[in-house]
Amino acid sequence: MLKEENGFTLIEMLIVLSIITVLIILIVPTLASKSGEVQDTGCEALVQTVQSQASAYHLEKAKPPESIDALVSENFITEDQKSCRNNDILEIVNKDGNAVVQIKR
Repeated sequence: MLKEENGFTLIEMLIVLSIITVLIILIVPTLASKSGEVQDTGCEALVQTVQSQASAYHLEKAKPPESIDALVSENFITEDQKSCRNNDILEIVNKDGNAVVQIKR
């Protein structure tokens, strides 16, 4: 008579675990290489956000901000928004009476 067994054998479990391990080995390096691209995209988004806050400052105060610290002191941005996660620092340059936010390199 044949027994009906419920569950997986040890061999089946080892095969599944080895397949999962191979997939992890293939995926993790790809994700790690993308982190720089993600940080660059995040920094570009931060520049756009700070630029819009600089424009709001200009509208409210009737003059462009002199520096990024002026935006922080007037609570238009937070201290954390002065630099990107990859440690690039933002600065404000006044061009033709308008504040332009850029990454200090």
